[in-house]
Parts: sequence; structure tokens; C-alpha cells
Amino acid sequence: MRLALACLCSAGLCLAAQQFDVVVYGGAAGGVIAAVSAAREGLKVALLEPRNHLGGMVSGGLSWTDVGKREVIGGYALEFYWRAGSHYEMRRFGQDIAWMHEPKVAENIFRQMLQQAGVAVFEHHRLREKTGVRKNGARLTEITLGNGASFAAALFIDSSYEGDLMAQAGVSCTWGRESVSQYGESLAGVREETPQHQFRVNVSPYGAGGKLLPEVYGGPKGEPGAADKKVQAYNFRMCFSDDPGNRVPFPKPPGYDSKRYELLARLLKARAGQEGKAPALNTLLKIDRIPNRKADINNNGAFSTDFIGGSWDYPDADSRKRDQIWQAHKDYVAGLFYFLAGDPQVPAETQKEMNTWGLCKDEFTDTGHWPHQLYIREARRMVGGFVMTQKDLQTELAKPDPIGMGSYNSDSHNIQRIPTPEGFVRNEGDMQVPVKPYQIPYRIMLPKRGEADNLLVPVAFSASHVAYSSVRMEPQYMILGQAAGVAAKLAIASNKAVQDIDTVALTRTLRGQGAILEYVPSPQAPVMDLFRKKFR
Repeated sequence: MRLALACLCSAGLCLAAQQFDVVVYGGAAGGVIAAVSAAREGLKVALLEPRNHLGGMVSGGLSWTDVGKREVIGGYALEFYWRAGSHYEMRRFGQDIAWMHEPKVAENIFRQMLQQAGVAVFEHHRLREKTGVRKNGARLTEITLGNGASFAAALFIDSSYEGDLMAQAGVSCTWGRESVSQYGESLAGVREETPQHQFRVNVSPYGAGGKLLPEVYGGPKGEPGAADKKVQAYNFRMCFSDDPGNRVPFPKPPGYDSKRYELLARLLKARAGQEGKAPALNTLLKIDRIPNRKADINNNGAFSTDFIGGSWDYPDADSRKRDQIWQAHKDYVAGLFYFLAGDPQVPAETQKEMNTWGLCKDEFTDTGHWPHQLYIREARRMVGGFVMTQKDLQTELAKPDPIGMGSYNSDSHNIQRIPTPEGFVRNEGDMQVPVKPYQIPYRIMLPKRGEADNLLVPVAFSASHVAYSSVRMEPQYMILGQAAGVAAKLAIASNKAVQDIDTVALTRTLRGQGAILEYVPSPQAPVMDLFRKKFR
């Protein structure tokens, strides 16, 4: 029956709103786990995904998991990595968990979890722009998709990277960087110094006639500590293979022009001169091995896969503009690979290394072996009644309403590439600052009172740019998703606003489900025992 309804909705034939207890919008990892969590609580749940893949970045190329302290990852997030371990038969090596996985394996695990939990999944269901949300006072009552389908629910969860449902519901939100003074954060705003992923040799960003080369922003940089509306760089997390039988040569993208990469050519030449050898490929791309002769490829160094400046317009753009931004990122990254693999300006040794790799033939088979998810590191962020800030990662670590823990560095990628007064080029915005393991409070998922009392936001949650840069890791999105599902049950069962549920009961339930709420640097044997008993 659900399949038939889904097919009718895909054809734009739904007339009456479909009724669910919980509707989750956004099928990335956090959304999948939110839907699974709510369904395991006995609720009737729909998961709506704008595209046709589930898992977001976890199945979209981010295969080398950003874990921080592994001891803080528990609950259903840990279950996902336990299931990955089971797939790869990690018990052969005396292990239960696989932190590195192939993209297609991740998506299969997410789909299995959804099916087993009885979640109704609707793909190609994108929120209608501007008029997609119906409210009665502070309560969301119904949402309408671009294909004409509509869904009513007692509670909604916005688990999209973009926070589109939240924004249309009239919930306060922002994007970009706050100033140092707004929340008293020393790491906020424009960075005075950016030591990492930086030009370590002096390279001119100017071409003929004094015109700036491509991929350089003319400025102004902004004063140190000042706020702006610029967004950290996005890229695609690629999956490469060095198996000749599973390797696709890097294709030449439409409209390719090698002149776009003139700054990189200059950098390679300057580095070779300074270092006395050709730059190694792993200084240009971050190459992390995953199973079956594959690698997760990420940004590394001064000029790499991050399309610096290409993300600034994304957070509040409409779907047409966002599609253009996605394509622009693909053109940039694909052109970079083609340049490294074949341009004569690339040192021969570097080029030879590049050509030991190719796109994976058995990954992303319906998208030309290209990841189906753009790495949206940060877009909109909710501004709730409580905003998580730098102090919550460094000094005020305990919370009265804990739902999980985080531990990854404050990690923002570069935001702009600019000329210096001396006539060289530098990147600005990268932030890699250690944190202490900290508790994540339930409150970061809550809109302000009076804005929405039946909406939870576990991905575009309430945090400053500085705090978001640590909590934004995929395991934490899953941890928040699990909490959102349990909170939904408590809100519906008690007929209370999400701001008024019993957070003691929430914490107690999550702890019983294996959530980690205190950092103990030791193996999590009790948690693994729980999963062995429940899922074998």
C-alpha cells in the first residue's frame, strides 16, 4: 500500500495529505537514523528525500569516518558502524566495528535499517519552495512537496543539510560567521592567521595585465574577528580505485579550460623548486584507504578539491541556483583531476601517481561514478533559544539535558582565497582547534518558543559557526537523529511541545539504547554486548 502511494505521489497524483505520526525531511545519515529511531519507538514514520539516494555524505563518499574520540560514539550511530563491521566480517580480526566503508555498502545498510524499522521512504520528494509549509499558530500541520504530494503529521523533523523545512516554517536561522563579540568566541569571524591548508611558498595570483587568476577572490578579506556571510568551502568526497579492473580514467569535463588551474600550476612549479622534487600526490589530495583497493579522497593543501568561494550563495538559494552550484563544484573538481592526470604543467612524477588512480567503476553507477552528494559542510544554522558556542566545546562541557557527545576538532575549511598586499596569495578561514569531549544538549534541536512547537532540527541545529564546525560530523548527526526520534515519541505521547518534554526521561531512554553520555577512554564492551544480543 505504501509503495502504491509513493508511486502515485511521484506522478503528482496525491490529492489528500498522507497521515503519519512523524515526518522526517532529508534522507542523509541523520535523517535515516531519526526515522529509524522514531519507528523503533512505535511511531508511524515517513522519510522524505529530495533526491534518490539515502545516507547523505556517509554513502556519498565520506567513507573515512571523522570520529574524534571513538569512545563517545554510541547508540544507533555505533550500530551503523557495527553493521558495517559485520558486512566486512571484522570478527576475523578480533574487531566488531568498521569505521571505513565503501559508499554502496553504507547505503545498503541504511536501507536495511529503514526497512527493518518499517519506515515509509519517499524519494524524489523535495519541499515545495516558498509555500511548502502549512502552520496553525506555532504548530506545523502539513508540508507539500514539489511533486504535489502532501504529508500531515503530529511532529516534523528537519534533517536536511540546508534546513529548508526549518526556514520555511519561520524558524530563526543564520549562515556565515558570527563576530568575535556576538558570543564572546575567540575563534569567531575572519581569521587573522590561517596556518593550515595554506600556501607555503610565495606565488603571484596575477596574470596578464594585472588581472587576478581564476580561483582568487579580489577581496576585501574583512577585519580579523568580523562577521560575514561567507561559507566554508564545499567539495565532493571522491571514491577512487587503484584496481585496473575497477578503475575508470578521469574524464574531461565539458567546457574544461586548463587556464582555470594556472594558480595550481604555479604552485607546483614553486614547490618543486623549493623542495627539490615533484610534489607527492598526497600533499595535493588527502588519500585515505578503504576496503577493496579504494580510497576516500578529500581536500589537502593550498589548492585542492575544495572549491573555495563556490559555496557562499548556497545556503539561502532556491533549488535551481543550488543545482547550478552543484554543477559548478563538479566542473571544478572534475577539471582538477583531469588537469593533474594529463596537463604537461604537472610534474611527471606527480602525474604518474595520479594515473594509478581512477573513479570506481562499481560505485555511483547511476551518476557516472561521481558522488551523488555534494559535501555541504555548513549551510543554514538554526538560532534557537539556546545557541551552542565555543565555550560548550572547551570549558562548559556538561549539560543538564545531554543526548550524546562530540569530540572532533573545531574544523572549518577555508572560506576565501585572496591576494596579499605583498602581491602573493593566501587562503583564509581554515580552523583546526582541539576540543575536549563534550556533552551535546537536547536544546540545540529546539526552535525558539512560539516559532515551532512540533519541529526538531538535528542537522541544521542551533550553534555558532565555531561550535557547528565540531558538532557537524556525521556520527554526531546520527546521534542527534536518534535523540530526535525518541524525543518525538515523548512529545506525542505526552501531548507536549518539543520544548516541554521530560529531558530526564529522554536521557534515560537514550542511555538504555546505548548512547554515550560520559567520556570514558576505554573499550565500550557493554554497548557492544547490547548490539550483539539485539541484532545477531
